[in-house]
Amino acid sequence: MDSIDGLSPLVRDSDDVPGNGLTIAADRTGGVVVLTVRGSIDILTVPQLADAVREAMSGVPAGLIIDITAVDFLSSAGMAALVTAHENIAPTSRFGVVADGPATARPMRLVGLDETITMYSTVDEAAAQFAEERDDPYSA
Repeated sequence: MDSIDGLSPLVRDSDDVPGNGLTIAADRTGGVVVLTVRGSIDILTVPQLADAVREAMSGVPAGLIIDITAVDFLSSAGMAALVTAHENIAPTSRFGVVADGPATARPMRLVGLDETITMYSTVDEAAAQFAEERDDPYSA
């Protein structure tokens, strides 16, 4: 997996965090950064996710995809962190969340986040949509 800077992959583990913890890996494909998140996104691990988002955006990519399909628990604090990321990124870059299943997509849909944040079922689907919009001169 390529890193954001092309030298070493960004992988963050939270072994010191009680519970399931969180692992985040970053990959750059074209001008888009994909953060693949595994574990639990809760009040204890949200700062780790926020740091990874800030680091990913420091290179001013064309887009950011956060893949949470391997997340086994998404708390309200985690959903708030996704909203904050969307608000910070959307003015200048594309943003999407890959969520599929009862632990991620369901809670996001239940609280209406699918109306604010563009959600995808797979990373390939998100990347294809980002590429299509990049090539469309009329997309915003």
